[in-house]
Amino acid sequence: MIFQKPPAEIALDKNEEIEVKEPPKEDNVDTVVGPSVNVEGDFASEGNIVIKGSVAGSVHTSKHLLVEEGAKIAANVNAGSATISGIIKGNVKVSESLVLTNTARVLGDIKVSVLQVEAGALLSGKVSMGVPSDLGEEEKTKTSFRRRREKKEEESGE
Repeated sequence: MIFQKPPAEIALDKNEEIEVKEPPKEDNVDTVVGPSVNVEGDFASEGNIVIKGSVAGSVHTSKHLLVEEGAKIAANVNAGSATISGIIKGNVKVSESLVLTNTARVLGDIKVSVLQVEAGALLSGKVSMGVPSDLGEEEKTKTSFRRRREKKEEESGE
């Protein structure tokens, strides 16, 4: 005899709540660089990328980039959004949000709209966040701290 869970409409106890699980979401990863794979050169995709191995050159995706723990990137990175748990030696430019997990190691400058850094992540470089696109190039490179310092210097006549 095969036992099956009765459908929701035939529940034995009408007060009993039945957990209806949604079907698993479709795998949205378009490209995976496996743990034993070493990519050299420019690596570009218009879909989501998961890196478990190593990449040297450049990495570009308009969607999400996931760099898993143990992965190594010696390249400049450009992504729509990213979650970093591995090592990146190069500049990182993310148009939306960037998450640095507790195992992330980034040696390079970061330009991003929203940055989340977990305790334990290491970052060695300059961070530029939420810079409006309508400012001139000179203004984009100045932090608010630098602008305040320059304003004080102008006011004091230095």
